[in-house]
Amino acid sequence: MDKASNGREAVVRLADGEDLMAQLRGLDVPCAVIVCGIGMVRHLRLGYWNGRAYEETRLDDPAELVSMQGTIARSADGRVVHCHVSVAAADGSVHGGHLLAATVANTAEIALLLVPGIRLERRLETTGLTALVPLPEGDAGA
Repeated sequence: MDKASNGREAVVRLADGEDLMAQLRGLDVPCAVIVCGIGMVRHLRLGYWNGRAYEETRLDDPAELVSMQGTIARSADGRVVHCHVSVAAADGSVHGGHLLAATVANTAEIALLLVPGIRLERRLETTGLTALVPLPEGDAGA
């Protein structure tokens, strides 16, 4: 992984074979907004929330990463990456949803907006989802 940051923005380049979600969870940033991502992925697992659980779609062949956005937040269990993607298969068909897992194929280029002074937390809701709770840094929260 290559990374550059100016304290407000960061750009990350992931290499072929890297675990996309693990690399995002492991970034040395307290919290961030994933502004965009492009590149290519394989062994992709997408989720669709049906109101009770994620229905999973798998795409093992390489696909172009054409859109990516989300957040990197804190939780009681560590760091949570909540990310949605759109990918284009070789035949031009597009698939999208909640990113559950992916391996980088060739490269992935990701832009992050760092949020100094803001703490992003994830808290479990009764729906089974974890809600994003933005707080001023230093606020102990509710």
